[in-house]
Amino acid sequence: MTSYKNRLLELMKNEDLGNNVCADCRVELNTEGNDNWASYNLGVFLCVNCAAIHRMLGAHLSKVKSIQLDQWNKDQVEFMECHGNAPSWNFYEQNVPPCYRRPLEKDPQVLREQWIRAKYERLEFQDIEKQTYLTGKKSGMMFKRGKGDSKFMARFFILDEEKNSLVYYTKHDNLPLLKKFVVEKLKKRTPKATIPLFKLKAVFVPEKIGNPNGLQLTYKDSENYTRNIYVYSDSGKEIVEWYTAIRNANYNMMKVAYPDKTDKELQKGLLNDFSREGYLCKTGPKGSEGYRRRWFTLDKRNLHYYNDPLDAHPLKTVFIGSKSDRFACREGVPPGTLDQGFSFTLATPDREYYLSAETETDREKWMKALLALVNNPVNPQDYDKPN
Repeated sequence: MTSYKNRLLELMKNEDLGNNVCADCRVELNTEGNDNWASYNLGVFLCVNCAAIHRMLGAHLSKVKSIQLDQWNKDQVEFMECHGNAPSWNFYEQNVPPCYRRPLEKDPQVLREQWIRAKYERLEFQDIEKQTYLTGKKSGMMFKRGKGDSKFMARFFILDEEKNSLVYYTKHDNLPLLKKFVVEKLKKRTPKATIPLFKLKAVFVPEKIGNPNGLQLTYKDSENYTRNIYVYSDSGKEIVEWYTAIRNANYNMMKVAYPDKTDKELQKGLLNDFSREGYLCKTGPKGSEGYRRRWFTLDKRNLHYYNDPLDAHPLKTVFIGSKSDRFACREGVPPGTLDQGFSFTLATPDREYYLSAETETDREKWMKALLALVNNPVNPQDYDKPN
Protein backbone atom coordinates (compact mmCIF):
# COMPACT_ATOMS: atom_id res chain seq x y z
CA MET A 1 0.00 0.00 0.00
CA THR A 2 1.09 3.54 -0.74
CA SER A 3 0.90 4.63 2.91
CA TYR A 4 3.30 1.84 3.93
CA LYS A 5 5.76 2.75 1.19
CA ASN A 6 5.63 6.41 2.17
CA ARG A 7 6.40 5.48 5.78
CA LEU A 8 9.40 3.46 4.61
CA LEU A 9 10.65 6.27 2.38
CA GLU A 10 10.40 8.70 5.29
CA LEU A 11 12.24 6.21 7.48
CA MET A 12 15.02 6.08 4.88
CA LYS A 13 15.69 9.77 5.47
CA ASN A 14 16.57 9.17 9.13
CA GLU A 15 20.32 9.86 9.26
CA ASP A 16 20.49 9.26 13.02
CA LEU A 17 19.63 5.62 12.35
CA GLY A 18 21.94 5.50 9.33
CA ASN A 19 19.01 4.60 7.10
CA ASN A 20 20.05 7.09 4.43
CA VAL A 21 22.89 4.77 3.36
CA CYS A 22 23.13 1.09 2.51
CA ALA A 23 23.62 -0.98 5.65
CA ASP A 24 26.48 -2.91 4.05
CA CYS A 25 28.43 -0.79 1.53
CA ARG A 26 27.38 2.63 2.91
CA VAL A 27 26.49 4.06 -0.49
CA GLU A 28 23.98 6.90 -0.16
CA LEU A 29 20.41 5.87 -0.94
CA ASN A 30 18.08 7.94 -3.09
CA THR A 31 14.44 8.04 -2.02
CA GLU A 32 13.47 9.36 -5.46
CA GLY A 33 14.68 6.24 -7.29
CA ASN A 34 13.32 2.71 -7.61
CA ASP A 35 16.47 0.89 -6.51
CA ASN A 36 15.79 0.97 -2.77
CA TRP A 37 15.54 -2.30 -0.92
CA ALA A 38 15.22 -3.53 2.63
CA SER A 39 15.57 -6.74 4.60
CA TYR A 40 12.38 -6.85 6.63
CA ASN A 41 13.55 -9.50 9.09
CA LEU A 42 16.91 -7.78 9.73
CA GLY A 43 15.41 -4.29 9.73
CA VAL A 44 18.01 -2.73 7.41
CA PHE A 45 17.93 -0.64 4.23
CA LEU A 46 20.01 -1.77 1.26
CA CYS A 47 21.23 -0.73 -2.18
CA VAL A 48 20.30 -2.89 -5.15
CA ASN A 49 23.74 -4.57 -5.31
CA CYS A 50 23.85 -5.58 -1.65
CA ALA A 51 20.19 -6.65 -1.80
CA ALA A 52 21.11 -9.11 -4.55
CA ILE A 53 23.64 -10.75 -2.22
CA HIS A 54 21.10 -10.85 0.60
CA ARG A 55 18.87 -12.86 -1.73
CA MET A 56 21.75 -15.29 -2.20
CA LEU A 57 21.89 -15.83 1.58
CA GLY A 58 18.43 -17.35 1.54
CA ALA A 59 15.17 -16.30 3.18
CA HIS A 60 16.12 -18.08 6.41
CA LEU A 61 18.75 -15.36 6.93
CA SER A 62 17.48 -12.31 5.06
CA LYS A 63 14.06 -11.57 3.60
CA VAL A 64 14.44 -8.85 0.98
CA LYS A 65 11.86 -6.62 -0.66
CA SER A 66 11.88 -3.62 -2.97
CA ILE A 67 10.49 -0.61 -1.14
CA GLN A 68 8.76 0.84 -4.20
CA LEU A 69 7.91 -2.25 -6.24
CA ASP A 70 6.88 -4.90 -3.70
CA GLN A 71 3.89 -5.10 -1.37
CA TRP A 72 4.43 -4.42 2.34
CA ASN A 73 2.19 -5.20 5.29
CA LYS A 74 1.73 -3.50 8.65
CA ASP A 75 3.92 -5.91 10.66
CA GLN A 76 6.84 -5.61 8.26
CA VAL A 77 6.75 -1.81 8.24
CA GLU A 78 6.49 -1.62 12.03
CA PHE A 79 9.47 -3.95 12.35
CA MET A 80 11.51 -1.64 10.13
CA GLU A 81 10.42 1.34 12.25
CA CYS A 82 11.60 -0.41 15.43
CA HIS A 83 15.00 -1.23 13.99
CA GLY A 84 17.25 0.41 11.39
CA ASN A 85 20.81 0.36 10.11
CA ALA A 86 22.60 1.75 13.18
CA PRO A 87 21.24 -0.88 15.62
CA SER A 88 22.20 -3.51 13.05
CA TRP A 89 25.76 -2.16 12.90
CA ASN A 90 26.03 -2.30 16.69
CA PHE A 91 25.00 -5.94 16.62
CA TYR A 92 26.54 -7.42 13.46
CA GLU A 93 29.71 -5.29 13.31
CA GLN A 94 30.63 -5.13 16.97
CA ASN A 95 34.07 -6.75 16.55
CA VAL A 96 35.24 -5.84 13.05
CA PRO A 97 39.07 -5.84 13.26
CA PRO A 98 40.90 -2.67 12.14
CA CYS A 99 42.62 -4.56 9.31
CA TYR A 100 39.34 -5.76 7.75
CA ARG A 101 38.41 -4.01 4.53
CA ARG A 102 34.82 -2.82 4.62
CA PRO A 103 33.66 -2.75 0.98
CA LEU A 104 32.52 0.45 -0.68
CA GLU A 105 30.20 0.89 -3.64
CA LYS A 106 32.76 0.22 -6.40
CA ASP A 107 34.81 -2.48 -4.69
CA PRO A 108 35.09 -5.99 -6.21
CA GLN A 109 32.07 -8.24 -5.87
CA VAL A 110 33.97 -10.84 -3.85
CA LEU A 111 34.73 -8.30 -1.11
CA ARG A 112 31.09 -7.20 -0.93
CA GLU A 113 29.74 -10.75 -0.88
CA GLN A 114 32.15 -12.06 1.75
CA TRP A 115 31.58 -9.00 3.96
CA ILE A 116 27.83 -9.65 3.90
CA ARG A 117 28.26 -13.39 4.47
CA ALA A 118 30.69 -12.71 7.31
CA LYS A 119 28.16 -10.40 8.98
CA TYR A 120 24.89 -12.30 8.68
CA GLU A 121 25.75 -15.89 7.75
CA ARG A 122 28.94 -16.66 9.69
CA LEU A 123 28.41 -14.03 12.43
CA GLU A 124 32.14 -13.46 12.14
CA PHE A 125 32.23 -10.11 13.89
CA GLN A 126 30.42 -11.31 16.97
CA ASP A 127 32.87 -14.11 17.71
CA ILE A 128 36.58 -13.21 17.50
CA GLU A 129 37.46 -16.92 17.49
CA LYS A 130 36.01 -17.13 13.98
CA GLN A 131 38.49 -14.54 12.70
CA THR A 132 41.23 -17.03 11.88
CA TYR A 133 42.97 -14.51 9.61
CA LEU A 134 44.13 -12.67 12.75
CA THR A 135 46.24 -15.57 14.05
CA GLY A 136 49.34 -14.60 12.07
CA LYS A 137 49.42 -17.97 10.33
CA LYS A 138 47.62 -19.26 7.26
CA SER A 139 48.24 -22.09 4.82
CA GLY A 140 46.44 -23.58 1.86
CA MET A 141 46.13 -23.92 -1.87
CA MET A 142 45.87 -21.15 -4.41
CA PHE A 143 46.17 -21.30 -8.17
CA LYS A 144 49.19 -19.32 -9.36
CA ARG A 145 49.94 -18.12 -12.89
CA GLY A 146 53.27 -19.29 -14.27
CA LYS A 147 55.97 -16.66 -14.66
CA GLY A 148 56.68 -17.60 -18.26
CA ASP A 149 53.29 -18.88 -19.40
CA SER A 150 49.59 -18.28 -18.91
CA LYS A 151 48.75 -21.50 -17.06
CA PHE A 152 47.43 -21.36 -13.50
CA MET A 153 48.73 -24.26 -11.40
CA ALA A 154 47.87 -25.31 -7.84
CA ARG A 155 50.50 -24.15 -5.37
CA PHE A 156 50.67 -24.50 -1.59
CA PHE A 157 51.17 -21.21 0.28
CA ILE A 158 52.19 -20.66 3.90
CA LEU A 159 51.94 -17.28 5.62
CA ASP A 160 53.83 -16.91 8.88
CA GLU A 161 53.76 -13.50 10.52
CA GLU A 162 56.42 -14.43 13.09
CA LYS A 163 58.83 -15.23 10.25
CA ASN A 164 57.64 -12.20 8.26
CA SER A 165 57.14 -14.40 5.22
CA LEU A 166 54.76 -15.74 2.62
CA VAL A 167 56.24 -18.79 0.89
CA TYR A 168 54.92 -21.17 -1.73
CA TYR A 169 55.86 -24.63 -2.95
CA THR A 170 55.53 -26.16 -6.40
CA LYS A 171 55.76 -29.78 -5.21
CA HIS A 172 53.33 -30.92 -2.59
CA ASP A 173 51.50 -33.99 -1.36
CA ASN A 174 47.83 -34.84 -0.92
CA LEU A 175 47.15 -31.54 0.77
CA PRO A 176 43.44 -31.54 1.57
CA LEU A 177 43.67 -34.83 3.46
CA LEU A 178 46.58 -34.19 5.82
CA LYS A 179 47.00 -30.44 5.87
CA LYS A 180 48.79 -30.11 9.24
CA PHE A 181 51.14 -32.97 8.42
CA VAL A 182 51.85 -31.54 4.97
CA VAL A 183 52.61 -28.07 6.35
CA GLU A 184 55.22 -29.46 8.71
CA LYS A 185 56.65 -31.64 5.96
CA LEU A 186 56.86 -28.75 3.48
CA LYS A 187 58.62 -26.54 6.00
CA LYS A 188 61.60 -28.89 5.73
CA ARG A 189 61.81 -28.27 1.99
CA THR A 190 63.09 -25.22 0.16
CA PRO A 191 60.19 -23.09 -1.04
CA LYS A 192 59.97 -21.89 -4.63
CA ALA A 193 59.86 -18.31 -3.36
CA THR A 194 59.96 -16.46 -0.04
CA ILE A 195 58.22 -13.10 0.07
CA PRO A 196 58.81 -10.73 3.02
CA LEU A 197 55.44 -9.61 4.32
CA PHE A 198 56.61 -6.05 4.91
CA LYS A 199 57.29 -5.74 1.16
CA LEU A 200 54.05 -7.37 0.06
CA LYS A 201 50.99 -5.69 -1.42
CA ALA A 202 47.78 -7.53 -2.35
CA VAL A 203 45.23 -6.08 -4.77
CA PHE A 204 42.04 -7.64 -6.13
CA VAL A 205 42.19 -7.71 -9.96
CA PRO A 206 39.28 -9.96 -11.05
CA GLU A 207 38.91 -8.47 -14.53
CA LYS A 208 42.64 -8.61 -15.27
CA ILE A 209 43.00 -12.24 -14.22
CA GLY A 210 39.61 -13.27 -15.58
CA ASN A 211 38.45 -14.78 -12.29
CA PRO A 212 36.13 -13.18 -9.69
CA ASN A 213 38.56 -14.24 -6.96
CA GLY A 214 41.68 -12.96 -8.73
CA LEU A 215 44.39 -11.40 -6.56
CA GLN A 216 47.67 -9.72 -7.53
CA LEU A 217 50.59 -10.00 -5.10
CA THR A 218 53.23 -7.32 -5.69
CA TYR A 219 56.55 -7.09 -3.88
CA LYS A 220 60.21 -6.26 -4.38
CA ASP A 221 62.49 -9.23 -4.90
CA SER A 222 65.99 -9.74 -3.49
CA GLU A 223 67.43 -7.48 -6.19
CA ASN A 224 64.90 -4.74 -5.40
CA TYR A 225 62.92 -5.25 -8.62
CA THR A 226 59.13 -5.22 -8.70
CA ARG A 227 57.68 -8.74 -8.99
CA ASN A 228 54.03 -9.59 -9.57
CA ILE A 229 52.36 -12.90 -8.78
CA TYR A 230 48.80 -13.59 -9.94
CA VAL A 231 46.67 -16.02 -7.95
CA TYR A 232 43.08 -17.04 -7.38
CA SER A 233 41.12 -19.42 -5.18
CA ASP A 234 38.02 -21.43 -6.00
CA SER A 235 36.47 -20.02 -2.83
CA GLY A 236 35.58 -16.37 -2.33
CA LYS A 237 35.81 -16.85 1.43
CA GLU A 238 39.30 -18.31 1.12
CA ILE A 239 40.73 -15.54 -1.09
CA VAL A 240 39.32 -12.81 1.18
CA GLU A 241 40.88 -14.57 4.18
CA TRP A 242 44.27 -14.59 2.42
CA TYR A 243 43.85 -10.92 1.60
CA THR A 244 42.85 -10.06 5.17
CA ALA A 245 45.69 -12.12 6.68
CA ILE A 246 48.17 -10.09 4.59
CA ARG A 247 46.44 -6.84 5.63
CA ASN A 248 46.58 -7.92 9.26
CA ALA A 249 50.32 -8.58 9.03
CA ASN A 250 50.83 -5.13 7.51
CA TYR A 251 48.65 -3.54 10.18
CA ASN A 252 50.60 -5.20 13.01
CA MET A 253 53.93 -4.07 11.55
CA MET A 254 52.63 -0.51 11.18
CA LYS A 255 51.35 -0.59 14.76
CA VAL A 256 54.88 -1.32 15.96
CA ALA A 257 56.48 1.25 13.65
CA TYR A 258 53.96 3.99 14.51
CA PRO A 259 52.75 3.33 18.09
CA ASP A 260 51.27 6.82 18.49
CA LYS A 261 48.97 6.59 15.48
CA THR A 262 45.28 5.75 15.83
CA ASP A 263 43.62 2.80 14.10
CA LYS A 264 41.99 5.19 11.64
CA GLU A 265 45.37 6.68 10.74
CA LEU A 266 46.93 3.24 10.35
CA GLN A 267 44.07 2.05 8.15
CA LYS A 268 44.92 4.74 5.60
CA GLY A 269 48.34 3.17 5.18
CA LEU A 270 47.04 -0.36 4.66
CA LEU A 271 47.08 -2.09 1.28
CA ASN A 272 45.49 0.38 -1.07
CA ASP A 273 44.33 -0.46 -4.57
CA PHE A 274 46.23 0.82 -7.54
CA SER A 275 45.36 4.45 -8.26
CA ARG A 276 44.79 3.65 -11.91
CA GLU A 277 45.42 0.88 -14.46
CA GLY A 278 44.89 0.56 -18.18
CA TYR A 279 46.35 0.75 -21.66
CA LEU A 280 48.25 3.78 -22.93
CA CYS A 281 50.46 4.17 -25.98
CA LYS A 282 53.96 5.60 -25.64
CA THR A 283 56.74 6.64 -27.98
CA GLY A 284 60.46 6.61 -27.25
CA PRO A 285 62.58 9.37 -25.67
CA LYS A 286 63.35 10.95 -29.05
CA GLY A 287 59.65 11.47 -29.70
CA SER A 288 59.96 10.27 -33.29
CA GLU A 289 59.47 6.52 -32.86
CA GLY A 290 56.12 4.86 -33.45
CA TYR A 291 53.74 4.61 -30.51
CA ARG A 292 53.50 1.22 -28.82
CA ARG A 293 50.64 -0.02 -26.68
CA ARG A 294 51.61 -0.72 -23.08
CA TRP A 295 49.77 -1.63 -19.89
CA PHE A 296 50.27 1.03 -17.20
CA THR A 297 49.78 0.70 -13.45
CA LEU A 298 49.96 3.66 -11.07
CA ASP A 299 50.80 2.35 -7.60
CA LYS A 300 51.10 5.30 -5.22
CA ARG A 301 54.05 7.25 -6.70
CA ASN A 302 55.32 4.42 -8.90
CA LEU A 303 54.17 4.29 -12.52
CA HIS A 304 54.91 0.84 -13.96
CA TYR A 305 54.42 -0.13 -17.57
CA TYR A 306 54.31 -3.62 -19.08
CA ASN A 307 54.05 -5.41 -22.40
CA ASP A 308 51.13 -7.41 -21.02
CA PRO A 309 48.82 -6.78 -18.02
CA LEU A 310 49.87 -10.10 -16.43
CA ASP A 311 53.63 -9.78 -16.83
CA ALA A 312 55.74 -10.78 -13.84
CA HIS A 313 58.00 -7.71 -14.12
CA PRO A 314 57.41 -4.21 -15.50
CA LEU A 315 59.44 -3.01 -18.45
CA LYS A 316 60.18 0.10 -16.43
CA THR A 317 59.06 1.97 -13.34
CA VAL A 318 58.91 5.77 -13.23
CA PHE A 319 58.89 7.44 -9.83
CA ILE A 320 56.47 10.39 -9.75
CA GLY A 321 57.83 13.22 -7.64
CA SER A 322 56.45 16.70 -6.96
CA LYS A 323 56.58 19.86 -9.06
CA SER A 324 59.20 21.29 -6.69
CA ASP A 325 61.49 18.54 -7.99
CA ARG A 326 60.75 19.39 -11.65
CA PHE A 327 58.02 16.83 -12.27
CA ALA A 328 55.07 17.89 -14.42
CA CYS A 329 52.13 16.53 -16.39
CA ARG A 330 50.60 18.51 -19.24
CA GLU A 331 48.25 17.97 -22.14
CA GLY A 332 49.73 17.35 -25.58
CA VAL A 333 53.34 16.80 -26.67
CA PRO A 334 56.05 19.35 -27.61
CA PRO A 335 56.19 20.73 -31.18
CA GLY A 336 58.13 18.43 -33.48
CA THR A 337 57.24 15.34 -31.43
CA LEU A 338 55.21 12.58 -33.06
CA ASP A 339 51.64 13.00 -31.88
CA GLN A 340 48.88 10.43 -31.66
CA GLY A 341 45.33 10.41 -30.34
CA PHE A 342 44.72 12.05 -26.98
CA SER A 343 48.30 12.78 -26.02
CA PHE A 344 49.91 14.11 -22.85
CA THR A 345 53.42 14.52 -21.50
CA LEU A 346 54.83 13.29 -18.21
CA ALA A 347 57.98 15.26 -17.43
CA THR A 348 60.63 14.05 -14.97
CA PRO A 349 64.08 15.49 -14.22
CA ASP A 350 65.64 12.71 -16.34
CA ARG A 351 63.39 12.70 -19.42
CA GLU A 352 59.95 13.32 -20.82
CA TYR A 353 57.45 10.53 -21.51
CA TYR A 354 55.09 11.08 -24.44
CA LEU A 355 51.86 9.18 -23.89
CA SER A 356 48.56 8.75 -25.70
CA ALA A 357 45.18 7.67 -24.33
CA GLU A 358 42.42 6.06 -26.38
CA THR A 359 39.77 8.62 -25.39
CA GLU A 360 39.57 12.15 -24.03
CA THR A 361 37.96 10.83 -20.84
CA ASP A 362 40.78 8.35 -20.34
CA ARG A 363 43.38 11.08 -20.79
CA GLU A 364 41.60 13.28 -18.24
CA LYS A 365 41.55 10.48 -15.67
CA TRP A 366 45.23 9.66 -16.13
CA MET A 367 46.26 13.30 -15.93
CA LYS A 368 44.11 13.86 -12.85
CA ALA A 369 45.75 10.90 -11.07
CA LEU A 370 49.27 12.02 -12.02
CA LEU A 371 48.69 15.69 -11.18
CA ALA A 372 47.37 14.69 -7.75
CA LEU A 373 50.88 13.36 -7.08
CA VAL A 374 52.84 16.12 -8.83
CA ASN A 375 50.95 18.86 -6.99
CA ASN A 376 51.61 17.38 -3.55
CA PRO A 377 54.91 17.12 -1.65
CA VAL A 378 56.64 13.77 -1.39
CA ASN A 379 56.57 12.04 1.99
CA PRO A 380 59.69 10.27 3.31
CA GLN A 381 58.05 6.83 2.94
CA ASP A 382 57.34 7.59 -0.73
CA TYR A 383 61.04 7.26 -1.51
CA ASP A 384 60.99 3.50 -1.05
CA LYS A 385 61.27 3.16 -4.82
CA PRO A 386 61.36 -0.14 -6.74
CA ASN A 387 63.51 -0.52 -9.85
